[in-house]
Amino acid sequence: MKPLIYLAGPYTAPDVAVNVKKAVLLGQRLYDDFGVLTIVPHFFHFEHMLSPKDYEYWMARDLDLIERCDALLRMPGHSPGADREVEHARQLDIPVLWTTSELTEWLTDWEPRCV
Repeated sequence: MKPLIYLAGPYTAPDVAVNVKKAVLLGQRLYDDFGVLTIVPHFFHFEHMLSPKDYEYWMARDLDLIERCDALLRMPGHSPGADREVEHARQLDIPVLWTTSELTEWLTDWEPRCV
């Protein structure tokens, strides 16, 4: 079983397209380089284009997904939404990681948890 990592990072500022690209590419890199599965909530951008919902709808979905994850990796950049996701993970005792170096260290001791 591979660990599941939630990617929390900027979405709207400074540029949605750039932020979505960064998150998607990071998700691919984490799989390729570290063998972890990722949840990239930035993919909701495309669902939102087809069926727009308000901000709190998307936040609720993000927070629900975090509950299924083994850890959260906070991407750099200002993001009140990502900060809320970090706080939610901490409330659930889900590890919050800030760098790929921290991810590497965390992986050495990772054991699957029951959800």
